[in-house]
Amino acid sequence: MKVNLPGSPVVHNNDITVQKKAMIDALALEILYAQYEVEQLQAIVTSLSDKQSGCQRFLAAAGSARTMAYNNSVLGDQVIQSALDLRENADTAFNEAVPAASKTRALAEQIKTLIDKLICSSEMMNKLANQVIRKKALNPLISDELVSLVGTAGSSANNAVALTLVALQAVFAAQASATRSEAALGLAFAQSRDLYAMLTTSDAVPERDGTKETKTLFRGGSLQELLHTAYRQAKTNYDDFERAMMITTAQLNEAIADLNKAQVRLRSLQAGLAAASAAALAS
Repeated sequence: MKVNLPGSPVVHNNDITVQKKAMIDALALEILYAQYEVEQLQAIVTSLSDKQSGCQRFLAAAGSARTMAYNNSVLGDQVIQSALDLRENADTAFNEAVPAASKTRALAEQIKTLIDKLICSSEMMNKLANQVIRKKALNPLISDELVSLVGTAGSSANNAVALTLVALQAVFAAQASATRSEAALGLAFAQSRDLYAMLTTSDAVPERDGTKETKTLFRGGSLQELLHTAYRQAKTNYDDFERAMMITTAQLNEAIADLNKAQVRLRSLQAGLAAASAAALAS
């Protein structure tokens, strides 16, 4: 039995019990807050993990688009060099004419026009794909199927550009063969000179709209400019996604660290509550 010394304050068992219960209630309330914090941080970590996974997919897609655009740019430079070589070869027989060269040039012009439009379409599809990807990164409700379809359309457009460039190279080879086999190489020189200028000079492509007037319905830079611009845009897009990936990863690492701290604090509070409850029962 506890004996109170003379002159000391009297401590009742009820008061001690009330104090212990108040301490236990305070710990329980603090645990509730700690659990809520852990749940909130866990939700943040989960969201950032999903975002990081999405960024990884988008970065991979942007990397593929960048590689394709680079390859097209290199192939385009090779086509330009082929055109330059063709002009220089024709210059050796300046006074000769090539009867078949006019048809070859017309075909090359048609392919050039087609390539211009394909590249323009490819750029539009890639921009659309990048916009959809950015929207997807911000809004997970956008369907993955839509992202996939837009990405596939962009890749198909890039592949069409590459195939048409190969066809254009074949046209150059055919024109070179015609200039070697024909006697009138003077005309071939003039046409190859014009062809090189057409590939390396920005121009407007006129089209008729059914009336007597000719309107410029499509305008684009030279083949070389368009291909280099497409590569620069693809590289910029890749760099943007790479920065987004780095930022998301840093945010995720920070959120994981905060979650670990909150979990340690919660376990500490739970251990304290268990100890306090055990002590209260033992008294």
